[in-house]
Amino acid sequence: MATSLSCSADFVLGMDLGTTSVKVVLLEAKSNTVTDSRSFPTNSDISCTTDTRVGCEWLSKDEIIRFIPKDVSQLITWQDGRCSADFLSSLPKPDSHLSVATGFGCATIFWYMKHRPEFLSGFSDAGTIQDYVVSMLGGLDRCVMTGQNAASWGYFNKTTNQWNTQMAHIDLCSRYAPSMRTFAEPALVRAPQQTSSRQSKRRNVTKVRTRRKTVDLKDAGFPVHLLPVVVESGAVAGYTSSEWYGVPAHTPVGAALGDFQCSVYSCMTDKGDAVLNMSTSAQLTFGMPAEFSPPSSPDALSPVAYFPYLHGSYLAVAASLNGGNVMATFVRMLDSWIKEFGLEVNESRIYSQLIQSALAHPNTDLTVTSTLLGERHDPTTSASVSQISPSNLSLGHVTRAVCRGIIENMATMMPPHSLQAAGVRCIIGSGSALSCNPVLQQEVERVFPFPVVYGKDVDSAVGVAMVFKDQLMTFVSETPDLL
Repeated sequence: MATSLSCSADFVLGMDLGTTSVKVVLLEAKSNTVTDSRSFPTNSDISCTTDTRVGCEWLSKDEIIRFIPKDVSQLITWQDGRCSADFLSSLPKPDSHLSVATGFGCATIFWYMKHRPEFLSGFSDAGTIQDYVVSMLGGLDRCVMTGQNAASWGYFNKTTNQWNTQMAHIDLCSRYAPSMRTFAEPALVRAPQQTSSRQSKRRNVTKVRTRRKTVDLKDAGFPVHLLPVVVESGAVAGYTSSEWYGVPAHTPVGAALGDFQCSVYSCMTDKGDAVLNMSTSAQLTFGMPAEFSPPSSPDALSPVAYFPYLHGSYLAVAASLNGGNVMATFVRMLDSWIKEFGLEVNESRIYSQLIQSALAHPNTDLTVTSTLLGERHDPTTSASVSQISPSNLSLGHVTRAVCRGIIENMATMMPPHSLQAAGVRCIIGSGSALSCNPVLQQEVERVFPFPVVYGKDVDSAVGVAMVFKDQLMTFVSETPDLL
């Protein structure tokens, strides 16, 4: 999420740079209300989340200044699957409270180091697509990234707010580049001599110990020059280098924030709120106490991670890979079956009929495990169907079971009792997949014993504008000479 503040500090322009669309909103600072918003498709058929760049240039034509991308790589999303579980397990252990997953920026760079090392040689910086736009607006020489986005890249220590410069590394480096070397060597140590008859049988047993040596990322062959400069979330990254579609030159530009954190900021107003966001994927989150510190090392098997939020705080997040995409896959499957009969039915009609049929069946004994794409904490899991009988094979039963499976998977990752223990009193439901599907809403209300509120203004573009309105109003008032 990127943002800019007008020189008069009357408005904040918030931008949500998504995979399929770009949304911008104009937030009136004094009233904290959205005065205008627009959404545009990206018209892109390539995946995006990480973006490697060399440069860019401005083009002035017909008194309009446009930004022209230059020497930019293709983009890679969180859905990218090039980093297999075996490959991820071979990577150096991160000095971070978060595990490394496929689609993470640093994991992707490690993959290129092993499979296409020549690809990286032509680039000078790496960052998210949001960071790229911030660099463009501010005319920055280096990519600037907040800790929120850096944490989602891997190999970032949020406690120190720095990229890993030293890591524990066991006989891995030689796998990635010819210049790498092995930093762990086995040492044979004879067991100490014992006096008891039972222990004397073990006198000749040798024990193998592995010496773990702390090494620098450079020694691991990682191109550290690509890593962005990390700044605090809410910081000003720079100032617009030129007038841009009515945004004046020298307008402060905020460093980009995480889209999930911005969505939460736009709607979570009480400590007792939890947010269930369901669009392509799904996330369930609540705020941790101000004094909370995450574990020093990640638990790769835990379905709950702690995302950096604002002012040093964290969000407890169950981030599922399976949300609206499961229903979308179900719809596409039915569409392909129908086409095999030589028939054509619009996908929107299929979706509508699924919902109507499921609403007519408020319960079902059919069980669908909806983990179609696996989960980060359990990548080998898959979807399944059980308890099949002749009486539960109707469209309504199957659709109800699919929706139930999606929500029950979320409840497995973050059980209701853990929400109650955290002081949650209300769930705010958001996201297009949830807002457009009353069957999913019914299942949320069935599984979670909390009041559920829908329809609140949950929006990343609004959230990032609100963050910088709150953060930058003070900054602007204290530094008028910079505007």
